[in-house]
Amino acid sequence: MKEKLETTNAPAAIGPYSQAVKRDGLVFVSGQLPIDPKTGRFPSEDVSAQTRQSLENVRAILREGGYEMENVLKTTVFLQDMDDFAAMNEVYAQYFSEPYPARAAFQVAKLPKGAKVEIEVVAK
Repeated sequence: MKEKLETTNAPAAIGPYSQAVKRDGLVFVSGQLPIDPKTGRFPSEDVSAQTRQSLENVRAILREGGYEMENVLKTTVFLQDMDDFAAMNEVYAQYFSEPYPARAAFQVAKLPKGAKVEIEVVAK
């Protein structure tokens, strides 16, 4: 049976989905926009600041379930512009260490609320 994970330390879901679900020790964290849960806004228009906020949101949700960033097995990064990859990657590297999670990164046509980045993870 799946268990819903939810925290006020990350933005509430803006649709019919959970912040994360847990089953059989695996946690699936929904894509996290760079919304500051305290203000309801992006920290800035800068992709580095947005990446940091998205990862802080991921961290908050993982911690709600008793997990940390080192438990992350797989990430997916959605970028509005692949030219932001290096800036995103620089911040991303501050949140993970060897062995790094598997990762895919994509440029997408548009992200919700005009975000520059969205990040989802799977952890165990």
